[in-house]
Amino acid sequence: MTMKAQFEDESNRTVVLEKGWIQVKVPVPFSLKWVNSYLIPETEGYTLIDPGLRTDAAIRMWDESLRTHRIQWTDITRIILTHQHPDHYGLAGYVQEKSGAKVYLSRRSHAYAIRLWSENSTFAEELQNLYAEHGMPAELRAAIGANLSTFTAMVSPQPEVTYMQAGDSMEIGGTSWKLIDAPGHANGQLCFYNSERGWMLCGDQVLPRITPNISVVPGESGDPLAVFLNSLDELRQYKVTLALPGHRDPFTDFAGRITELQEHHERRLLRMRELLAEEPRTAFAMCETLFGSRLRGNAHNLRFAMSETIAHLVYLERKGFISSTLSDGVFHFALSAV
Repeated sequence: MTMKAQFEDESNRTVVLEKGWIQVKVPVPFSLKWVNSYLIPETEGYTLIDPGLRTDAAIRMWDESLRTHRIQWTDITRIILTHQHPDHYGLAGYVQEKSGAKVYLSRRSHAYAIRLWSENSTFAEELQNLYAEHGMPAELRAAIGANLSTFTAMVSPQPEVTYMQAGDSMEIGGTSWKLIDAPGHANGQLCFYNSERGWMLCGDQVLPRITPNISVVPGESGDPLAVFLNSLDELRQYKVTLALPGHRDPFTDFAGRITELQEHHERRLLRMRELLAEEPRTAFAMCETLFGSRLRGNAHNLRFAMSETIAHLVYLERKGFISSTLSDGVFHFALSAV
């Protein structure tokens, strides 16, 4: 298996991989720079994986890329979404309107999307309340709420969805793919594995060079970091020759990258225990210690950092390493007594 692209266009936005698959780098207006979509040739037309976030720049890029490869919107006969995050889900309804294609998504992912972007959504308020309980100042909570509201236009129109589920098989590109539950980064996320080729469409569960965000979601009980780490253990069992991620470029050392992700979280958890050995802290104080106060000027990144900090504290508390106390409506974390 070679990683060398067979073709790359002048704009560096599309790369033709093996079997005629086209990796499309759809721009996003934040630090990730692009999300990967994949156009997969079928007997008739194309399957599209994760069309990206709806922005004018993304639509222009799609129009140009389809022209470059002599593909019409109506040639897209199916849209598959690995998960519900807006940078993957956002253009699904737009492309569905242009193509008439069915959109496939897991039931749990779709429920989350509706919760976030339905007309009567209360998610922004719930998230701000969660952050208040963990010590975030009011002005920063308000900025995060305002930032969340900007995504509504970037996921509209929302698609009509056909459900798929883990454990099923699906024909993609002329071969059979197993659908694998991949929670932690996004509950309801699915990975797709083809044993014949050893290819894994891994969404955002395993990414090269960057670590998937693991967040606590208000109103959802559980331990997102624990289920993410358990998912990595499961994915390691698959023999993967080529991983096709949601961000950055396809890569070959799938098992090695899983090890690196696990070690990253082990270091983060150890560092947090060391900090709590110095003094008790709120989640917000821990977040600023780990990520820096510079995030106060970037509501989008602060949201990811804060939710991931809480997720790590939940993990440590459930393991019994730390405990929390509620004082004046705010949780404070400290090392557990030995």
